Amino acid sequence: MKKQAKSWLEAAYDDILVMENIKSVEYLTHMVAFHSQQSIEKSFKAILEEHNERIPKTHNLILLLQKVEQYTNIEIDNSIIAQLNELYIESRYPADLGLLPEGKPSIERANKFYKYAVEIFELSAEIIK
Repeated sequence: MKKQAKSWLEAAYDDILVMENIKSVEYLTHMVAFHSQQSIEKSFKAILEEHNERIPKTHNLILLLQKVEQYTNIEIDNSIIAQLNELYIESRYPADLGLLPEGKPSIERANKFYKYAVEIFELSAEIIK
C-alpha cells in the first residue's frame, strides 16, 4: 500500500471514529451524514492514489465514483451516493453542513449513511492492500 493511499484511508477512518461516537445522538444526525460523505470521498481518493491517478480537487462523490469504478467491483448504492453528494455540494454555510434538502436526517437515515460509509471504507481497504 502506498503511503499516500494509506494516509487517505486513515483520514477516512477518522471520520468513521467520529461517527461511531455520535451516531445515536439525534441532535447530531447531520454531522453523521457529513462525516459519511467525507469518509466515502477519502476512501475513493485512497483507491485513486494507490493506482497512480491524479486526485481531483473535488468533493463530488459521483465524479470520484466514475474514476474509481475501473479499479473496483464495489456494489454502489447510487441513491445513497446521490444523497450524500447533494448534501456536501449544497453546503455553503456552517448552519447547512450535513443537512439534506429536507433538513436533518433521521437517526435511521444517519445510521444507514454510517453503515454504508463503513462498507465503502472496508472494501476500499481490501482493494488497496
